[in-house]
Amino acid sequence: MAHSEQSQTSENRLLKSEAILKDFQVSFFAMSRLPSFPWTVKEDLQSNKSSEFISDILKQTCLHPLCRKFPPSVRFRRLFLSELIKLQEAAGCEPLDQLYDALAEVIGAEESSESYKSYLLPGGGAVSLLENVALISEGTTGLVTWEAALYLAEWALEHRQDFTGRSVLELGSGVGLTGITVCRCCSPTSFVFSDCHSTVLQKLKDNIQLNGLNPKTTPEVRVEELDWTSATEEQLRRIRADTVIAADVVYDPDVAVSLVKLLSKIFSCSSPEVLICSTIRNPETYSGFKLQLEKAGIGHQVMTEPVRQVFPYNRLSAIELIRLHR
Repeated sequence: MAHSEQSQTSENRLLKSEAILKDFQVSFFAMSRLPSFPWTVKEDLQSNKSSEFISDILKQTCLHPLCRKFPPSVRFRRLFLSELIKLQEAAGCEPLDQLYDALAEVIGAEESSESYKSYLLPGGGAVSLLENVALISEGTTGLVTWEAALYLAEWALEHRQDFTGRSVLELGSGVGLTGITVCRCCSPTSFVFSDCHSTVLQKLKDNIQLNGLNPKTTPEVRVEELDWTSATEEQLRRIRADTVIAADVVYDPDVAVSLVKLLSKIFSCSSPEVLICSTIRNPETYSGFKLQLEKAGIGHQVMTEPVRQVFPYNRLSAIELIRLHR
């Protein structure tokens, strides 16, 4: 093999290794399902580099400073490390002391109903959120991040101009992923997070503070209790939103009716840009929402342009983003 071909092969192998490492890191901090990790990497490892590569995976995940500050759940780390040990054994590596040390640390640790998920941003840094381990807890689904919120955050990163220099209102903010991403990356002048469940609102405030945002920062950030059934036009005028966003808020027919009534009030107060992103779990409920919009005289346009993948989630889910207009 010519020297230039050897050099090209080495460079390609290095790039592939870096991409795999990044994959592991992104998936680990977002606590993705373990089967989605690139475990087949063992087929690509050179035996004399296996220990080094597995050590690099460990450094980018369990031993990374972000894990020390905002650790994923004890159970997740324990299962991840067990899989990493299997990878080590399959690759015929020498046992790595640091790997077993990391496992020993989590085997005796107490599990909690909450854990951190961190979503790595393309420009560096991360949005770190304290979320509930259970998908439904305390009578609400608002204590975890859902797929449409991740998609809307990706869309915002691709369309920063839709938020730059604008005041933004988010409906049903949940634990705050989309809004914090917009605040960190899209330069709005102000951002109002909103929800109506008291536990969600407290978790939202905690996560906003966790990510260094507050009323004294730029953008100016605040959290409001906004009950869709009782919100007044006076309250909406006071918020004065140029852009209104919401993700995963169309999951129940009654909730959809309340949302459309709120949107009608918003449009009667001003002419904001309104973006609603939904994971279509029940087509009948989603069609009913669109029918309610039509009855209220609110039109919609489906946003079909591709969005660059930034965050890990199930890409097979039916997610639709619509822009509303009156």
